[in-house]
Amino acid sequence: MLLTWLILTPLIGGVAACLAGRRPTLARSIALAACAFQLLLAFWAGSRILPYGAPLEQQAPWIAALGVTYHLAMDGLSLLLVVLTGLLGMVAVACSWREVQSRVGAFHGVLLAILAGVTGVFLARDLLLFYFLWELMLVPMYFLIAVWGHERRNLAAIKFFLFTFIPSLLMLAAILGLVYFHYRATSVLTFDAESLRGTPLSPVAAGWLMAGFFLAFAVKLPAVPLHTWLADAHTEAPTGGSVVLAGLLLKTGAYGLLRFAIPLFPGASSAFAPAACALGVAGILYGAALSFAQADLKRMVAYSSISHMGFVLLGCYAGNELARQGAVMQMLAHGVSTGALFAIAGSIQERCHTRELEQLGGLWETAPRLGGFTLLFALAALGLPGMGNFIGEFLVLLGAYLVHPALAAIGAVGFVLSAVYAMRLLQQSVYGPNLHHRTVPDLTAREMVMLGGLAAAIFWLGLYPGPVFRATGPSLRGLGNHAVAGQAQREGRP
Repeated sequence: MLLTWLILTPLIGGVAACLAGRRPTLARSIALAACAFQLLLAFWAGSRILPYGAPLEQQAPWIAALGVTYHLAMDGLSLLLVVLTGLLGMVAVACSWREVQSRVGAFHGVLLAILAGVTGVFLARDLLLFYFLWELMLVPMYFLIAVWGHERRNLAAIKFFLFTFIPSLLMLAAILGLVYFHYRATSVLTFDAESLRGTPLSPVAAGWLMAGFFLAFAVKLPAVPLHTWLADAHTEAPTGGSVVLAGLLLKTGAYGLLRFAIPLFPGASSAFAPAACALGVAGILYGAALSFAQADLKRMVAYSSISHMGFVLLGCYAGNELARQGAVMQMLAHGVSTGALFAIAGSIQERCHTRELEQLGGLWETAPRLGGFTLLFALAALGLPGMGNFIGEFLVLLGAYLVHPALAAIGAVGFVLSAVYAMRLLQQSVYGPNLHHRTVPDLTAREMVMLGGLAAAIFWLGLYPGPVFRATGPSLRGLGNHAVAGQAQREGRP
């Protein structure tokens, strides 16, 4: 039941926070404790996985007549992402401590419902269960933006819902199609992802089914040109919502590619890989260029996410373990660094009552600790050696160079562009003269602990990445070379 408790813990904590809504401090404390307990459970699960190299599994009948099972499993890849979920859940609660003052209990109930859905997505191995949990993330995030967001929150929430819900329906159709083809070939009705691997498919059928999965995951990633919902959602969401959205929900798209889209359809993935890599490089450059052009601090960080996740898409489809290791490292490092930048943006808005870069400046003079952390995480975002983002992006480009040298060379320009927009962020918010003669309070002890923990995580990923590689190695090696596996699937061999 350990895996089930990883999902139930935030759900129970969210219900308890709702019931304590009339006592805001108690509701916040319950939510923080639930996230901390989930993180401890994840570490406990890791102690049972990593020494033995075998995943934890829980399986029970659910809808036996349709071949649907309650199948959860945790390997090294799932473990790291669940740990990231617990960590960023605590950060989301901490950075909302003073920002959210209305319906505090309901806010934390909705926030923890999102965390439960994200955790379930990282653990589910039955495709129908996975789809159910995938949709579970959508509804509470809609309400988080629509109820507790900023001025244009209703438009942003509707845009987020439509962009993510419609491709999810295509994924459901692809799931049903894959189950049908498997039943026709084997007379076995099942939604289990492992059982569905190797299903004999014609190239046309595999291409269409893979497209259904890819679109759903690419929108969540988001990949260019399916990215247009992201900036509005980030800008209008409360700070805690932005942390969860950037740090976790985007990772579910990349996780879906690695866990389902590529291994279920290796032949179609092999054929589509050059186009997917090109989309990744386009995202790297386009996101960086748009980030530099923003005047709003949160929109700048939001568009930088498109650039960073472009590296992840490139790494997923480069087709070798080196690039995929880089993609996973980039997922983790981006979750930490961008989550921290959104928390910093919320702190700046709370103190200065604006996110416009032209209205900021001179923060180091009046709030040196806030300025120092802004500098640290901006350097992490631009890929400074010694931090996790550099390891992830370097490995992605190195792995991509082995198969697509030209695309890797173009993608390397993203390093330069990220330095440009990161320096602009620092120059206009931290450095320069204090033109408005602001005197703002520096970071509180709560904020120092929150950002200090994230700083320790980003340095750990950059200076000691070995445990991450050892944890995810078996999962990524299990994907193999999708070009070779694709040939076997087209020939009807296992």
